[in-house]
Amino acid sequence: MNDVILRLSGIDPQSELAKVIAKRADIFELTQKTHDAALRPADPGGLSHAMRAAIACRIASLNDDAAFRDHFGAILDQAAPDETERQVSDLDYRASDPRISALIRHADLVAANPRAASGRDIELLRQAGIVEADIVRLSELVAFVSYQIRVVAGLRLMRQSA
Repeated sequence: MNDVILRLSGIDPQSELAKVIAKRADIFELTQKTHDAALRPADPGGLSHAMRAAIACRIASLNDDAAFRDHFGAILDQAAPDETERQVSDLDYRASDPRISALIRHADLVAANPRAASGRDIELLRQAGIVEADIVRLSELVAFVSYQIRVVAGLRLMRQSA
């Protein structure tokens, strides 16, 4: 089973709930593979591993999830971030670089209020010099991290109810 999901949901690997979840191990294995691909892909394009982890930290903070914030923070530390990448993880950080500012703005918007995102928001990324492939990479990252946080939130509720 997915170590990140089990660990962050607080489910005892020997519990009855873990046994039930294990019946869908394929989904959790795919989730782990997606986690690795989203945060540490072989070709990160214009979003370094550190930037990806920093954005994931922001999303965890927006969701008020300390366990995920710590998890992504550890990945950020392993990625040897530069000062800007480290600052991106802080919700109070306001970037002066238009590209970084656009990345932050878009990630925050889509993570916190996806219904409010529109084609105009994609255009703002383009205007900041972010290429199409990196817009896709950013979108994949935000979508996956949001999904992962929601899965764990659901499992935590199940654990509390068990």
